[in-house]
Amino acid sequence: MGAVILHVTMSLDGFIAGPDVGVDHPMGVGGLRLHEWLFNADTNETDSTIVKHHFAAVGAVVLGRRTFDVGIDIWKDTPYPAPSFVVTHRGRDDLPMNSSTFTFVTEGVETAIHQAKAAAGTKHVTLMGADVAQQAIRAGLLDEIHLQLAPVLLGTGRRLFEHLGSEHIELERTSVTESPYVTHLRFRLR
Repeated sequence: MGAVILHVTMSLDGFIAGPDVGVDHPMGVGGLRLHEWLFNADTNETDSTIVKHHFAAVGAVVLGRRTFDVGIDIWKDTPYPAPSFVVTHRGRDDLPMNSSTFTFVTEGVETAIHQAKAAAGTKHVTLMGADVAQQAIRAGLLDEIHLQLAPVLLGTGRRLFEHLGSEHIELERTSVTESPYVTHLRFRLR
C-alpha cells in the first residue's frame, strides 16, 4: 500500500501561498513565485526527475474545498490524473473530469484519506492545501512530507505548519536534493 504524502513548495519563512488567495490569485498575491522551479523543470534535470517521479507515484489526491474552488478553473481537470477527494462541509454530486473524478467528502479528512487510499491501491495519496495537511498531521494520518524549499521570503500569506497544536512532532529526514531553483527535502513522520 502506498503512503500518504504532503508534496508542497514553501518559502523559507514558512508560506505555501501569498496573501489574498482567491480565484483571481490562486496562489495568493506574489505566491506564484513559489512555483518558479516547476516552470524551469523542463530545463533542469534534477527538478524534472523529481516532478516525473512524483506524478507517476500519485494514485489519489485529497484536497480541501478552498483549494478545489481556486484551482478548478486553472486545472480544467483533476490536479493529477487520479481520483480526487475534496474535504468539504458543502456536499455535492461527484464531478467527472477528463482524467478522473472529484468526489466530495463531508465526513472529514479521515474518511477522505481512507477513500483515497482504497482508490490509490499500491500508489501514494497526495495531499493538497494547508488545512487538509494540518488536519492529517493532527490525526496521525500523514506518512511523509516532500517539501520544496524555495529561496524566497514571502513575508505574509498562508503558513503550512500553523495550526498543529502544542504536540511535539518528530520527523526523520530521508533525503535532501539541491537544484538551482529549490531544495527538495523529504521527511518521514515518526
